[in-house]
Amino acid sequence: MENLKHILIFKTNIRTDADRVRVEGALSAHKKIERWNIDRHDIDCVLRIISPELQPSEIITLINHCGYECSEL
Repeated sequence: MENLKHILIFKTNIRTDADRVRVEGALSAHKKIERWNIDRHDIDCVLRIISPELQPSEIITLINHCGYECSEL
């Protein structure tokens, strides 16, 4: 089981398959992200990141750079 301190949870506006593909490259290529997923069926389009090293502000900047909104839950 993952250490809960390493799971970062965000509200986003990543809603469609095209949106997911747009952020996938940045998230999958990031060496400090172990795993990630987006629940696009949730009203908040929840993004979960597993990373023992990254801070929420770094993820928010990354997602914003891809053109999407992101805020920590």
